[in-house]
Amino acid sequence: MVELKNGTWIVVADAEKALFLRNLTDHQDPNFQVIRKEEFDSDAFRPESQAGRRADTGPGQKSAVNEADEWHDLARDSFARDLAALLYSRAHKGAFRRLVIAAAPDVLGALREEMHPEVAARVVAEIPKTLTNHPVRKLETLIKTELEAM
Repeated sequence: MVELKNGTWIVVADAEKALFLRNLTDHQDPNFQVIRKEEFDSDAFRPESQAGRRADTGPGQKSAVNEADEWHDLARDSFARDLAALLYSRAHKGAFRRLVIAAAPDVLGALREEMHPEVAARVVAEIPKTLTNHPVRKLETLIKTELEAM
C-alpha cells in the first residue's frame, strides 16, 4: 500500500487538462490543495477537413488526410511533453519529493516516455484511470482508495 504523506503531489490528467494537487495532511484524512491547473488547446491539432481523401492540385489527383485518431495521438503526446517538462522544472526546484500520477492510460504511457529520470524517481504510484471530471473532495477519496488497493 502506498500512503499519501503530507506534501505528496498528485497530478490528475487526461489528454487535455491536468490538475496539480498537494496533500496537506496524511493518508487517513487526505486534504488536497489545488496548486495549478493546466489546459491544452487540442483544437490546434485538428485537421481542417475530414479524414479520407481530398482533391489535390494536380488534375484528377487526391491526397490522403490523416485519421482523427492520429491527430488525437499528436495532441496527447504534445501535452505529455509539456506536462513532463513542467514536472521536471518543479522537481528540479525541489517543489516535491513524492508524486502520485492519476491519468488516462494512454496519457500515462505517453507521460512515462517523456518523464525525466529526476521526476520518475519521485513517482510513488501511478493510477491508470481518467479522474479529471471529479471535484477535489471526491478525488481525495478516490485516490486514497486506489492507493490502498495497491
